Amino acid sequence: MKKIEVVAAVIRKGDKIFATQRGYGEWKDWWEFPGGKMEPGETPREALAREIREELDAEIRIGRLLHTVEWDYPAFHLTMHCYLCSLGHDALHLNEHESARWLDAAALRDVRWLPADEGLLPLIREELAR
Repeated sequence: MKKIEVVAAVIRKGDKIFATQRGYGEWKDWWEFPGGKMEPGETPREALAREIREELDAEIRIGRLLHTVEWDYPAFHLTMHCYLCSLGHDALHLNEHESARWLDAAALRDVRWLPADEGLLPLIREELAR
């Protein structure tokens, strides 16, 4: 099975988490945490900073690793390193995503998450409760 390694930013602002809606591909219209594939030679943190600049025209502060998700999709195995992050500034621009929302703990289930991302929701609820 093909293996893909990616990074994802769980961006927190106060009591809300930033979620993005995919605008392309097989999983179009599903929701995810922004990020993307690591390039050869990149550390996960370097890849995450680059991906967020590319996808959102934003600078983020990358905090601790929240969790590494291992998930089998039908066509590939995904390893996704998920970091707690905050914004360097409030300006965000959607370069690749169809839509975005700031979700509080009560609204986390209001969107249709990609299966690998959905597994993070209990951990995110715990973080938001702190």
